[in-house]
Amino acid sequence: MAKPTPLSGYPELLPAQRIVEQQVIDRLRRTFELHGFAPVETRSVEPLDQLLRKGEIDKEVYVLRRLHADEAEGDARVGLHYDLTVPFARYVLEHAGKLEFPFRRYQIQKAWRGERPQEGRFREFTQADIDVVARDVLPFHYDVEIARVIAEALSALPVPTLRLQLNNRKLIEGFYRGLGIEDVDAAMRTIDKLDKVPADTVAAMLADDTGLSDDQIKQCLALAEITAADTSFVDQVRALGVTHELLDEGLRELAEVMDGCTGLVSERLEVHAVLRIARGLDYYTGTVYETLLTGFEAIGSVCSGGRYDALASDGRTTYPGVGISIGITRLLMPLFQRDLLTASRSVPSAVLVALPDEESRPVCDRVAQSLRARGISSEVAASPLKYGRQIRYAERRGIPYVWFPAAGAVAESPIGHEVKDIRSGDQRPADPDSWTPPQEDLHPRIVGEGEPS
Repeated sequence: MAKPTPLSGYPELLPAQRIVEQQVIDRLRRTFELHGFAPVETRSVEPLDQLLRKGEIDKEVYVLRRLHADEAEGDARVGLHYDLTVPFARYVLEHAGKLEFPFRRYQIQKAWRGERPQEGRFREFTQADIDVVARDVLPFHYDVEIARVIAEALSALPVPTLRLQLNNRKLIEGFYRGLGIEDVDAAMRTIDKLDKVPADTVAAMLADDTGLSDDQIKQCLALAEITAADTSFVDQVRALGVTHELLDEGLRELAEVMDGCTGLVSERLEVHAVLRIARGLDYYTGTVYETLLTGFEAIGSVCSGGRYDALASDGRTTYPGVGISIGITRLLMPLFQRDLLTASRSVPSAVLVALPDEESRPVCDRVAQSLRARGISSEVAASPLKYGRQIRYAERRGIPYVWFPAAGAVAESPIGHEVKDIRSGDQRPADPDSWTPPQEDLHPRIVGEGEPS
C-alpha cells in the first residue's frame, strides 16, 4: 500500500494533542454543568431545506448520498450539519413537548463545512455550544448570564490571553436609524468587514452600495471606532449626537452585560465593548459576542454568538434564545501546529510495571490491576527487555514511574516491590495496595502557552 496522502481540512491529532483536546472539553463541560446546562447530542445530518435556509451557505454543505443509489432513487436530501445551531433549532421544535423552558443546553460535537481549508478554517471541526431558549419571551438577564458563563469557561482554558468582545445589534441599528439610514442591514454587513478591509474601502462601499452621505459614513465609522473595557462607551456614543429609542435600549443592554462581566477579567481574559461588531448572521437581534486569541487575530473569532429572538417557530410558538459557540478545533490547532501546547505525556499511564521475564507476567498483571483499582493508570511492559531499556521506553512515552515487582516466591507479598521515579532517580520500596503517586502525576498535564506552571 502506498503512503497515504493527508486530506486537507480534516485534522487528525497525535495522542498528546488529543489528550489536550479532551481535557479542554472536560473543562468546558464542568463549567457548563456547574451553571446548570444539560447535555444534548443531535444527529449528524439534517434535511437540506433546513440546512439551506441561510442561502450563503449552500456551496459549503456536504450532501449524503448512497454510493450505489440508482438514478430513480436519487439522493436522500440530507446533509451534514455545518454548525450546531441549525440542528438545535430543529431539536427544540421536535422535542418541545418534552423540554422544560427556559431550556439550558450544552452540546459538544463535530460539524462539517466544505470551505477552502486555511489556518483557522477546517472541513471537519469540533464545536462546543451553550444556549438558553424560552417560549415566546426570553428575559434579557440571560444575555448577561451567557457572557458570564463563557467568560468563566474561557478563563479556564490553557491558551494565550483571550479577548471577549461585546456589542449589541440594537445599538448599531438604533444609531443608524437615528442617522436616517434606510437599509440598516446592508450598512451593518458592510461595517462588519472593518476587520478585513481598510476603513477607506469600507467608506467607499457604504457610499456605493448603500447610498450613504459623507456625514452618515463619517458617523458610522466614528461609532465603529469606539471600544472600551468598561461602560465608558455610553458617553462616547452620546457625544456623537445621535438619538433613537432603539439606540437607548442597546446602550442600556450592552452596559448591563459589561457590568455583569466585572470581576471575571484576568490576565487570561479581557472583556471589551467593541462597537464595530455586528456578526454576519442575520438572525442576531441583540447582544453579540466574539472572541479573539491574542497573537492569532488573523484566524478570526474562536468563540462567537448572540441573542436571536426567533431561533425557531412552529407557526404558533416562537422560541427566542441566546447562546455562544466555541470553535475548539479553531482554537487549538494553531497552538498544536506551532508546538505551543501539548501534554506532559502521550499516554494516560502513570506507571510502567517492569517485566523481569515472561513467567512473571501474571505477577506484573496483578500489580498493575491493584494500582488501577485505586485509579492509577498502569501498563505492563510489552516484553522482558533489560531494565535499562524498559526505563528508556517509559521515558520516551513520558511515564514518570517504573515499578519493579518482587522476585521469586514472595512476589505476591507487598515485601520486595520497589518503584522508581525515573525523572529524579529516586527508588523506594512500595506496596501495590497502598502506594499512590503525587496528584500532579496521576494524569497527563497540559503544558505550554497559557497554562499555569
